[in-house]
Amino acid sequence: MIKSFIFISILTLSFICASKVSAQHDTLSYTLEQAIAKALADNWDVQLAQKDINRSQEQISEAYSNAFPRIDFTGNYTRNILLPVLFIPPNNPFNPTPNTETIELGSKNSFAGTLGLTQVLYSQKVNTAIKIAGEYANYSEAGSKATKQSIALSIKRAFYSILMAEQIVNVTQRSYESAKSNYENVTALFKQGVSSQFDLLRSEVQLANVQPALIQAENNLELAKSVLKNLLTIDIKTPIKIVGDFSYHEVPQEKVVNAVSNSVNNNPLVQQLRIQESLLDKNIIIQRADYFPTLAFFGQYQYQSQDNTWNVKNYNWAKSFMVGLQLSYTLFDGFGRGARVEQAIIDKEKVAIGRSKLEEGLKVQVQQSLLKMEESKKRIDAQEKSLSQADTALKIAETRYKNGIGTQLEIIDTETALTMAQTNYYQAIYDFLIAKSEWEYAVSIN
Repeated sequence: MIKSFIFISILTLSFICASKVSAQHDTLSYTLEQAIAKALADNWDVQLAQKDINRSQEQISEAYSNAFPRIDFTGNYTRNILLPVLFIPPNNPFNPTPNTETIELGSKNSFAGTLGLTQVLYSQKVNTAIKIAGEYANYSEAGSKATKQSIALSIKRAFYSILMAEQIVNVTQRSYESAKSNYENVTALFKQGVSSQFDLLRSEVQLANVQPALIQAENNLELAKSVLKNLLTIDIKTPIKIVGDFSYHEVPQEKVVNAVSNSVNNNPLVQQLRIQESLLDKNIIIQRADYFPTLAFFGQYQYQSQDNTWNVKNYNWAKSFMVGLQLSYTLFDGFGRGARVEQAIIDKEKVAIGRSKLEEGLKVQVQQSLLKMEESKKRIDAQEKSLSQADTALKIAETRYKNGIGTQLEIIDTETALTMAQTNYYQAIYDFLIAKSEWEYAVSIN
């Protein structure tokens, strides 16, 4: 009975462990849209951008705090080792002696509790700081949008790299199988005395040359998957599979025209710089605010007592309460205010120059992406013809060799030409998809 129980327990434990291991290695499948959604939810850079947004919201609260009353409490205890004194001049009703006398003031123990309130009534800095905090939140939002668009572009590049690598693996695999089949065919013919030893050696060398290329293609595929896993914050040991059609679809011309015309206005990086210009405008106002006074209301309530004993319950506590207005203004600060204003103006001018540079760069990037797409489409059309011709040429070479007319060299050359044509075809599709992704990024289309 005990043995049966132990046996069942071991089986159950083994099943649980096997289930966990299986779960850890389940293949994750992603379409392009799913991969982008996963990255925008979990990517490290997106999380950092979200933290900037959260911080900007707290900065708004902090800016508003300067417009609310400030309430402070202070509690003091002082032990007067030597009491302060009051000097009384000689020869008066209080001191009829010819010498100056002193009278100690206060007691050895001094307690005071003060409650103070300050409310700013007029300050250009406070009002402008509130506006800056609100615009900074918009600045962070634009930054988050720019980060997401950059991540989406990275995902597309990684996704299409995997599709391209898969096609290269397939092409190389077919080339390897063809070379292997040709080697086996030539070997059989050589044994029959129909093929020469030279043909046998050439086919063997061809097979040996293709095998490293296949290994390299498979390694490149795994590397491309690792890049995507990193962007998706997936453990590198987790197997993934992507689902997508490795083909191109032209962008409608009207969509191109509309997107290009709005590319500058829609770009979040340009929006960020415009917001930054506005922020620096307000920074100029803040620096100029030093030329204006600050008016504040204050109130103070104080509760205090002094005594030479420690019998606190018998202390005589005195209360005082005061309110007033405080006007402060700097008359001269060594020309520091003017220098700070000029620096703020220069900072804004620098951002304006940077924005103009970025806008012109975006126009060039849009044009460059469109030209790359057009170039890739022409290459795709040309490679489609080359594929058909290379495939036909290989069939002819194989038929000629079987009939004893052609040579082994013809088969190897046509096989190499077909592999090159297939690689160039898929490379052209990949270049189009990347150019399209970069165009979508430039015109702010996710």
